Amino acid sequence: MTLMNHSTEPDPETDTGTNTDTDAIQEEPGSGGLGLTDEEAVRKLAEHGRNELEQLERATPLKILASQFLDFMLLLLVIAAAISFLIGEPLDGIVITGFVLFNAILGFIQEYRAQRALEALKSMISPQARVIRGGSERMLDAAELVPGDLILLAAGDRVQADATVASGELRMDESALTGESVPVNRTAGDLVQAGTIVTYGRGMCVVTETGMRTAFGKIAAMVQTEERETPLQKRLGELAKYLGVAALAICVIVFATGVMSGIAANTMFLASVSLAVAAVPEGLPAVVTITLALGVQRMVKKNAIMRKLQAVETLGCATMICTDKTGTLTQNEMTVRRIYTDDTIIGVTGEGYAPSGDFESEKEINDESVRLTLEIGALCNDSSLVQRGDGDGDKDKDGGWKILGDPTEGALVVAAAKADIDRQNLASQYPRVSEVPFDSDRKQMTTVHEDSHQTFGSAYVACVKGAPDSVLKMCGHIHRAGGIVRMTANDMDAIRNAHQEMTAHALRVLALAYRPLEDLTEQTEEHERDLVFAGMVGMIDPPRPGVKEAIATCRKAGITTVMITGDHRDTARAIALDLGILDSEHSKQILTGSDLDAGTGDGVGDGTGDGGGDRTEGVAGWDALVYARTSPAHKVQIIKALQDRGKIVAMTGDGVNDAPALKMADIGVAMGVTGTDVAKEAADMVLTDDNFVSITHAVEEGRGIYDNIKKFIRFQLSTNIGAILTIFTGLLLFQSLPLAPLQILFVNLLMDGPPALSLSMEPYHQTMNRPPRDPDESIITGDVLKFISGAGLLMFLGTILVFWYALSHGYDEKYACTLAFTTFVFFQLFNAFNCRSERYPLSTIGVFSNRYLVGAVLMCAMLQLCILYIPSLQSVFDTVPLHPHDWAIVLAVSAMVFVVVEGAKVVSSWRAR
Repeated sequence: MTLMNHSTEPDPETDTGTNTDTDAIQEEPGSGGLGLTDEEAVRKLAEHGRNELEQLERATPLKILASQFLDFMLLLLVIAAAISFLIGEPLDGIVITGFVLFNAILGFIQEYRAQRALEALKSMISPQARVIRGGSERMLDAAELVPGDLILLAAGDRVQADATVASGELRMDESALTGESVPVNRTAGDLVQAGTIVTYGRGMCVVTETGMRTAFGKIAAMVQTEERETPLQKRLGELAKYLGVAALAICVIVFATGVMSGIAANTMFLASVSLAVAAVPEGLPAVVTITLALGVQRMVKKNAIMRKLQAVETLGCATMICTDKTGTLTQNEMTVRRIYTDDTIIGVTGEGYAPSGDFESEKEINDESVRLTLEIGALCNDSSLVQRGDGDGDKDKDGGWKILGDPTEGALVVAAAKADIDRQNLASQYPRVSEVPFDSDRKQMTTVHEDSHQTFGSAYVACVKGAPDSVLKMCGHIHRAGGIVRMTANDMDAIRNAHQEMTAHALRVLALAYRPLEDLTEQTEEHERDLVFAGMVGMIDPPRPGVKEAIATCRKAGITTVMITGDHRDTARAIALDLGILDSEHSKQILTGSDLDAGTGDGVGDGTGDGGGDRTEGVAGWDALVYARTSPAHKVQIIKALQDRGKIVAMTGDGVNDAPALKMADIGVAMGVTGTDVAKEAADMVLTDDNFVSITHAVEEGRGIYDNIKKFIRFQLSTNIGAILTIFTGLLLFQSLPLAPLQILFVNLLMDGPPALSLSMEPYHQTMNRPPRDPDESIITGDVLKFISGAGLLMFLGTILVFWYALSHGYDEKYACTLAFTTFVFFQLFNAFNCRSERYPLSTIGVFSNRYLVGAVLMCAMLQLCILYIPSLQSVFDTVPLHPHDWAIVLAVSAMVFVVVEGAKVVSSWRAR
């Protein structure tokens, strides 16, 4: 069975040689102690089916298409088509039917693409399981588990199938099934059930039931519900309903006004229905869904998987990112650089994971003390150093070596190997008999080993590694060249000075100690007293490339980066200064876990903390940018304090104990590589590369997605206002329709069709150059309202003036309508370019940066020309060919909306310089 730090996702190839109860495993038919063979697994998968919960019946393509015809506005068009046939207007009926089919197909394409995108997203976050098959350990899609499989469980894992414990001891959180919050112990022969969580320990289990036959599956079958809409989808759905009611009321007025003006009732009915369909942005919810879905797919390419669509909206509001240091800001590739033992600091050379390097010091090196320190680090360890295989990529990296397991432990294994200490041989020489796994609250790990040769002076030895301040509290003795002596105050001062010297160089420091044991009558935890201090190791974890720049980008975007780490204050300060989280002016903006518990600060804020009072107030009164020596419980405290101050907080985490903080945060961010199942399921977003830079990319995507939804709204609603005002004013002033019914439907096609959809694919324009938006901000902001009102009025005035010009210069009504119709269509096409950016002119963002929009505009312009100059389409849309000089009028007038809006952007950008 593989042993692993509880806060680290197990590596599929890790094998530390720990003994397991193979007799229990061999009782399972087909396992033979080595797990199922691949052939047996394939046969059982065919027999039992995939280990998945049955989903609610997915809408088939046919159902999606059929649902489009249930839309109220499309039903109005169906009624209009039927009436057209009944009153002897078959051509109108056929054309309206064509529009119905086109809109239905367009809606189907949008919804189907969104469904496929979301399904693809779900498949990316499918759970994994550690399985032994054919004697080898591997990571497997949990859906492929079958009865008889051997699975390995460790703290933080969610059980993926019902299974019987074969060996080991587990503490299980079964609240998801039983509602009981107190974890229960499960040992050999006990059942562990799918959906429960391992909170402590590790074990090997034999799968007994999978899929819907598990206890969890039977419950899930009774409680499955439809997926909920995001808040934005709900708000826009409500907006569409309100606008629909208003549009219907206006259309009733338009119908009555037209009939009273002497226009035929059937013509006015078709015009009113067409206007109602054009005026209601019924496509808004669908566009939001597809924009979110496609945006989330883009995030995946940037190593961020969104587990909840709601979080995409929240990302654009984030004001603070609270991040772990190790593996997120740094590369999580630790290398031991210094060793302190027997009053001597020793430098360690070498690069990466290659087991070659020297030990250097100005003083004489006590080889015995160095070896003892490294042996303890190798024994109290669950990682392995192996050579890269042919399938491991670049074999030249790290000299062809890699670490299986936790990088911090791996650094100790590599340092030991440089002294010719092989961890696997050492583990065989000193077999492990018990352990207390690393715990983020205790900040240490203990293992107990047999010492048959009494190398350590007794039958057993307890090896301890952990944070110096935690381990030193338990040390009463120190190992010297001459043997074990009582630790004095001077010894403690020397150790602390060495610790401070290491942390000042941004080294992460671990203390190593041991205790000889005559017997095992005590519990393992009770061995952690009266320890013998052996030494300390200082290791470096270099920053990830691009992190410093990403932090600067966040600052420019109004987002504060806060580092939370278990490292010592000085180590944390050195790294924060290097990354730009702190600068020389604010280098003391650091709090520790002890400060949070006591409610005091270090040179932060007003400096009046007295150590008392409410713990949350102890944080809320200061502006700390770094929190050192913290535990997962402190993360919850920090989040609450920041949220009480009105901050929108993104929080990273990877361990079991991080789950409460991830749930409390506005955006919980789990690590995809090192994160436990519990952390991933509590999070809103999972990073597939554990990199802070990916958080920045995700925030940028979240802002961009929201921006593109607003662009669509600006385009649609400005057209709505222009169309309604044009029709209504034409009836009042001229007692005629400036736009024929089918022309209105063509306007609707443009509004919901290619130009509108291409806006949702607009590249993002400097979204990280402005502060976060207010989460309570309405989608129809003051700026949006000014735009849709102004652009809508321009389109209305231009179109109605062209209509008046044509009538006043002797053109017949049909020609005037054609001129007004063409002017309004080109108003839309010019306005589509206006909507590409709310603040940046086209000269800044580039005309061809959105090639989809350029193509859509050209296609719609060609369609308009076809309607004007192809005789068969002229009769359908009631148009006539325009004279060349009239095109000068159309283009000059319709371009005004572009000239005015773009001009305002240019002036605004000049003023901003």
